[in-house]
Formats: sequence, structure tokens, C-alpha cells
Amino acid sequence: MDRASQHVWGLFTDWCTAVDLAPLPTDPVTVAMFLGEHPTAPGTQRRRVGVINAAHRRAGLPQPGRSELVRDLLDAGRTARRERAAAAIANRIAQLPLTGSPAGLFGRRDALLLALAATLRFEQIARLRRNQISVHTDTLLIHLDEDGPRRLHLPTTDVVAVYHRWLEVLGFLDRYPSTSLLAQSLGRGADLTAHAATARRDDRPLLTPIDRWGHTPYVATTLTGQSVGTVVRAHLTGHAPTHDRVRRRPVTARETPAPTEAQDIILDGDYYERGIRARANAHTAMSGVTDILGDIEDRADQLLADLLSVLESD
Repeated sequence: MDRASQHVWGLFTDWCTAVDLAPLPTDPVTVAMFLGEHPTAPGTQRRRVGVINAAHRRAGLPQPGRSELVRDLLDAGRTARRERAAAAIANRIAQLPLTGSPAGLFGRRDALLLALAATLRFEQIARLRRNQISVHTDTLLIHLDEDGPRRLHLPTTDVVAVYHRWLEVLGFLDRYPSTSLLAQSLGRGADLTAHAATARRDDRPLLTPIDRWGHTPYVATTLTGQSVGTVVRAHLTGHAPTHDRVRRRPVTARETPAPTEAQDIILDGDYYERGIRARANAHTAMSGVTDILGDIEDRADQLLADLLSVLESD
């Protein structure tokens, strides 16, 4: 650690000692408090965070400066953009349906997808697994890597409720792997809250594709980052489909053609006599077949006996 870095680290450790907080390891909230109480130019603040991160990296600890909280503090423009995006996302989430089929299914999934887009990149959202999300009071904790969980909290949106509504769908399909039954429940507005607690928290994808009829893949399949981006942009630009119920076309009755009248067949006087004569000739020609087949069977038995004797002698 060079002299300038030692000075920064000493400033941070002295402040932590004064406020009775641990400098190593520390957490993003402590780093944010330190930056708030020591205002200076953005470049200097970034260097301070870099020194704190380096100290944690050398110790094999998660780097607190990589959290969204600290990154937002270091980039005022980024913070403003995120706040505008969060407001647009919250407004759109409030408009999404929770019941109906398949609209309710799309609405529940897309609401969580939009909420996650407030803090994660599209590729990160696509790769999320069920066991990477946990809840702490009114905040979602997203466990992506060793640097600690990302915190998702939208001021005007209950992100925990958004998450639980999608868990209700996952829990229902875990117990009843039938999208037809799910469609019936969503169609009549049934209460699915009990299924959220039974949803399995394993390494299957958290968010899956849904086709136009409201069916999800039988084998859990991940979304792609491109498809996540397409869904998010469609919602935020007002071009998202409404996902109305797809009705099957009624089957029209086909006209049955009138039966064709069969014509009488007139047989000549020798027809039956010729048939009897043909059967008699065939019987005479085939009279020796039984003896031939018997001879073949005897020869096959002899060959098998010879083969067995050879094998036994070896």
C-alpha cells in the first residue's frame, strides 16, 4: 500500500474507531456513512472507496464499495437516472393485472422482472435462480456473488409483495404441474397466497418463458438477457401486449357426402366351380409342406445339438 493509500486507510480506520465500527470487514452502509461525513471531490471519494475495496480484497473479504448503495453515492447522475427509472417501473407495476388467464400470469412475472430491472442488468436477471432471493423486512436481498447481497427497495412499490405474488405461481406449479389448473385459478381470481410458502427455493430459474397461451416449459428454462430487455422496454414504452385470453376457433361441422349407391355384381355360371377347383389344386400342391417343415426342424435340432457338444468339449 503506497503512502497516499495508507493515508486514506488511516483516515477510514480512525473514523471507524471513533464511531465504534469495525473497519475490516466493513459493510456498504458503513462506507456510505464515512463518505457522507467526509465530503470532497468525486474523484477523491472514488479513490477512498478503491482503497477500502483493496484492503478487503487482500484479506479475502467481500468488497463493500462494489455495492449499489456506494456506487450510487459516487455517481450523482447515475443516481438520478436510477430514480427516474424506479419511478417509471413503480408506475407500470401498479398497472399490471394479477388475475385472469393468461394476463395474470404475465402480470405477476413481469412485475417482478421490472422490479429487478431497477437494480440488476438484464443478463443478471435472466440468470437468477430461486435460491438467490431472500426477504428482509420490506427489502429483497439478491445474492449474486461473494461481495454480499444486492438490496432491492422501491419507495412507492412493495417489492416483497411483488416477489410473493410470483412465488404463489411457482408454488402452485410445484404442487400441481399443470398450467391449465393454474389458468383456471387465475381466471376465477382464486386466493393463491398459501402456495408462496410451499414454493421450493432451489437452483431452478426464478423467471421462465411463457407462451401466448399461458404455458410455461415443463422443464424449467431460463429467459435470455435479450428477452428480458425486450419485455422491460415494451412495458416502459407503453408497447407491451395485453395478453388477452386466446379463444379456440369453433369447429365447423363438415357436410357429409351422400353415400354412393352400390351396383349389383352379376356372376357367371362357372364362378363357383372355378373357385372349388382352385382350392383343390392348392391343397394338392401344399400337401408336402408339413413334411418339409418337419425335416427342417429336425435339421435345426441336430445343428443345435452339434453346437452344444462342441461348446461342452471346449
